[in-house]
Amino acid sequence: EEAIFLRKKITLLRAFSLLIGSMVGSGIFISPKGVLKNSGSVGFSLVIWFSCGLLSMFGALCYAELGTRITKSGGHYIYILETLGPLPSFLFLWAEFFAIRPANSAVVSLAFGRYMLEPFFAPCAAPVPAVKLVSLLGYYMVLTLNSWSVTWSARLQTALSVVKLLALALIIVPGMMLLAQGHTENFQDAFDRQSLVLDKLPLAFYAGMFAYSGWFQTSFVREELVKPERNIPLAVIVSVITVIVGYMLTNVSYYTVLGTEDVLASPAVAVSFVQRAFKSLISVVPVLVALSCFGTMNGGIFTFSRTLFVASREGQWPPLFSMIHIRRHTPLPAVMLMFPLVTAMVCIGDIYHLLNFFSFSRWLFIGLATLGLIVHRHRHPELRSPFKVPLFVPVSFTIICLFTVAMSFYSDPVNISIGCTIVLSGFPVYYLIIHRQIFLSFFFFPTLSDYLTHKLQLLLEVVQQEIKTY
Repeated sequence: EEAIFLRKKITLLRAFSLLIGSMVGSGIFISPKGVLKNSGSVGFSLVIWFSCGLLSMFGALCYAELGTRITKSGGHYIYILETLGPLPSFLFLWAEFFAIRPANSAVVSLAFGRYMLEPFFAPCAAPVPAVKLVSLLGYYMVLTLNSWSVTWSARLQTALSVVKLLALALIIVPGMMLLAQGHTENFQDAFDRQSLVLDKLPLAFYAGMFAYSGWFQTSFVREELVKPERNIPLAVIVSVITVIVGYMLTNVSYYTVLGTEDVLASPAVAVSFVQRAFKSLISVVPVLVALSCFGTMNGGIFTFSRTLFVASREGQWPPLFSMIHIRRHTPLPAVMLMFPLVTAMVCIGDIYHLLNFFSFSRWLFIGLATLGLIVHRHRHPELRSPFKVPLFVPVSFTIICLFTVAMSFYSDPVNISIGCTIVLSGFPVYYLIIHRQIFLSFFFFPTLSDYLTHKLQLLLEVVQQEIKTY
């Protein structure tokens, strides 16, 4: 009885919550170990954390301008498509679906399972099968919620953003209290150059940038934002500054209470911190951290489903995934598509190998998206964007991203080569199926595809969007 389309339900508060909820997740609770391990010392690790925050701000400002120039949802995908063309955008979509997003979701899900079970098994480590089972249950709960309601997904994200900030506060306050009392012994000889290995620095940056990742999430839901020209830049700037300050204070608190050996030996840094500094909250903080990861899972599913939705609408993904549930007004097929791959990666994955595995592809395409901003400015000088950053911001961000990606081949050639192979495997798929669509006309695949799409439409109760929202 009413038009079927994605409603504008993301207000400024919900946009801010989406960004905070996506950035503050498993990263700050698992990445300190990876940053310290690959930077070599406390001082250099803090420099890496601040540099990653500054780099994230540069990237977020570039994406804020792209979000005011390009009015479609879809994030990295639509920006690359509109600025660099269909081939690189399809390669991103291919890598995102088969490598970046499932690996990212698996990392966050495994962190959720580990922290949720930690209080029940301390001081021992939780059994790996139990961690994976709880991880999958958490992921499936979020998947169900996003299939059910956009409004309730957004409300959950707002509530969990408060929980995330509370979790950070419970780590920052006791650490700052001890630091004020003169406990600075763990910062002696903070910049030990003997332990610095330059070719490992890209992996330190990957770990740090993973903790900040999420600053681009509003670009995925641009069509569902209320007053996007105003709310995208405002939400991005406030949220990134908030997270930079919170992360720096959190890491200082970690190092105040835990030495470098303790951080490197800990499977869950936040739990080790509480065991040492705040024993009365030993069962509370891991649950708060787990809820924080739960919010990151929610934000990831909420946004990536819009990428598949837009890619399908642009003709680079099967048409079923651009359809919306007739009553719930959610992109149900796009939400459900990640279910099998994430399940497989959670079952077989290790957090730190997965981290390097997907980081190469992610930062390659983010660098290409900001390169696209430079290209778009050059091609359309007449376009007056309501938000514009100085040219050195996208130029420096693009150079750093692509340089870090190139350097990572020396740091972790095995995992990076796997990620590169997955990206390159999209070339023949693009040329056979997208570029030369006549290739399929000689076979029965189009007829079979239409038949399956029709049957799945009836089963899932979904139809094409009826109103243009961009």
